[in-house]
Amino acid sequence: MVVMARFSRQERPDLVFDEEDLPYEEEIMRNQFSVKCWLRYIEFKQGAPKPRLNQLYERALKLLPCSYKLWYRYLKARRAQVKHRCVTDPAYEDVNNCHERAFVFMHKMPRLWLDYCQFLMDQGRITHTRRTFDRALRALPITQHSRIWPLYLRFLRSHPLPETAVRGYRRFLKLSPESAEEYIEYLKSSDRLDEAAQRLATVVNDEHFVSKAGKSNYQLWHELCDLISQNPDKVQSLNVDAIIRGGLTRFTDQLGKLWCSLADYYIRSGHFEKARDVYEEAIRTVMTVRDFTQVFDSYAQFEESMIAAKMETTSELGREEEDDVDLELRLARFEQLISRRPLLLNSVLLRQNPHHVHEWHKRVALHQGRPREIINTYTEAVQTVDPFKATGKPHTLWVAFAKFYEDNGQLDDQARIILEKATRVSFKQVDDLASVWCECGELELRHENYDQALRLLRKATALPARRAEYFDSSEPVQNRVYKSLKVWSMLADLEESLGTFQSTKSVYDRILDLRIATPQIVINYAMFLEEHKYFEESFKVLSDEHAREMCLRFADMECKLGEIDRARAIYSFCSQICDPRTTGAFWQTWKDFEVRHGNEDTIREMLRIRRSVQATYNTQVNFMASQMLKVSGSATGTVSDLAPGQSGMDDMKLLEQRAEQLAAEAEHDQPPQAQNKILFVRSDASREELAELAQQANPEEIELGEDEDDEMDLEPNEVQLEQQSVPAAVFGSLKED
Repeated sequence: MVVMARFSRQERPDLVFDEEDLPYEEEIMRNQFSVKCWLRYIEFKQGAPKPRLNQLYERALKLLPCSYKLWYRYLKARRAQVKHRCVTDPAYEDVNNCHERAFVFMHKMPRLWLDYCQFLMDQGRITHTRRTFDRALRALPITQHSRIWPLYLRFLRSHPLPETAVRGYRRFLKLSPESAEEYIEYLKSSDRLDEAAQRLATVVNDEHFVSKAGKSNYQLWHELCDLISQNPDKVQSLNVDAIIRGGLTRFTDQLGKLWCSLADYYIRSGHFEKARDVYEEAIRTVMTVRDFTQVFDSYAQFEESMIAAKMETTSELGREEEDDVDLELRLARFEQLISRRPLLLNSVLLRQNPHHVHEWHKRVALHQGRPREIINTYTEAVQTVDPFKATGKPHTLWVAFAKFYEDNGQLDDQARIILEKATRVSFKQVDDLASVWCECGELELRHENYDQALRLLRKATALPARRAEYFDSSEPVQNRVYKSLKVWSMLADLEESLGTFQSTKSVYDRILDLRIATPQIVINYAMFLEEHKYFEESFKVLSDEHAREMCLRFADMECKLGEIDRARAIYSFCSQICDPRTTGAFWQTWKDFEVRHGNEDTIREMLRIRRSVQATYNTQVNFMASQMLKVSGSATGTVSDLAPGQSGMDDMKLLEQRAEQLAAEAEHDQPPQAQNKILFVRSDASREELAELAQQANPEEIELGEDEDDEMDLEPNEVQLEQQSVPAAVFGSLKED
């Protein structure tokens, strides 16, 4: 049922509503400025015809023109009504006018501006859309511009209007300079590479720029190098050479790529000779093998492409004589480049470490067959290498330099001069200078100048004006070489072969005086004396104490090398000068060695040797027992015979005094370690105690059946005692009592 509204025709001539609308109409009449009432009414009329629904929105907005909710819903509904229509339909213009009316009151609402701009973009009205975006940016506060620009930029990129887009991006970068990468990418896509290079150079030089894409400054620089080197005809406003060379000083760990970019720029520009100069400069300055490999491969590829291009041009246009010459020149350049690679790589390694001795030797080998280059290389090497920073042995450069002149027959002119200069070099190690002196001697020996060889080595071993210890690094090696065993050993060999007995003996004595002798030197000296029948002096070369120490060290070295049998032989040899009573440390060391490396048989053999050596050293008999036996042999059977001139004393007291005297004599004759073992008889000593005092070991008797484990537990200065009865003559007439 249709009910006519109670309004005059002049007010609302077309207002018609249904009976179901009456409750909402009455509520609106009571609260016509309530947004909620209007929204409930609109929600109820969603299924009504579009004109009726639009009419209801218009009535509400007439009363509430500043309601964002009403305008948002109304505009959204109007856009939906024309969504499936052609963009040329007049209804689109009505909706556009509706948006324009809304912005009279809603010009500060960015959501409405975005919806309207998107609606215009869908209509394809480019100019109207751009102007609407500009109106939105002018109407909204700057804090809300970030909501407009993404859609605005998408609109600019969606149409092939680079000038319009560039102007829009320039405005956008004033608000958001950190988005420069997005603008650069658009410039690249639109083929405006000159401005892209300028913008990218600005970004690279800005130390505070932070890439939104997470790129490092080097990555941005590399993009710039690629851009300007690959497009020399389009990038005109920048100095490409200066930019890339600036990168060479900033990014020293990526020199290979930057050098290749600079050469590529000149290649694409058609300046081939300039590109070749860049490659040559690069391979002579790079410091790493990686950079050298990149540059060299690019250089070789460039030369190959030049040859291929020339051959292709010749085949197309026909061959002429000038073309053949040019092609041969390019082939020669390529072959020379390939042949130079080992030498160029060696130069890179020497730039990394100019004090690397082995690389200098390799460089000399690369110049094989070219004497002038070899001489120049050796000269540069000995001038460059610092002995204190050298990797390897720097003296080998001097020796090899002299050997080169020697092999070429320039002994007097150069070889001796070079070695003489080498003896004045401040080497780090004494061994380096010693090797030079030895090489001087070897040089003279090779040319049979034996006297000169002896003079040189005697000069090397002469005492310097200021003596220094061998390992005193604060002194120059020239003041320490006189203690070099290498030089002394060679001098000793030469003296034995060429010198006299006295000169050779003097050399060995000097070695011993300087305390630099090794076991082998001592053995050689002893054998030398023995060969010349100086047996007594050969025995005096080493004292027993030094010989024991040397043998222990020698045996320990053989043991570390796994030569167990050789070590056991050394212990057996050394045992002949080791008295078990005074050198317990040696026997304990041998015992520990046999426990670790031997077996039951070897331990038995060691014990046998110890008993034998002990018997050899124990040449003095038991003094107490011998003296008593001597007294008993001449005694008359009275106590007075033991102490003549004291017959008036008590017999027992005389006997005690005699025992104390004998004990004191035995203590005096025993080694110092054995003195603590002597026990003195008390004044009230019994006969049994006196008898025990008289019992001493018989060194001539060896009990082989004793338990070996118990014997090993004894101290080296302890002796197993054998129980013997005291001769009756000792006690004289006391025996009868």
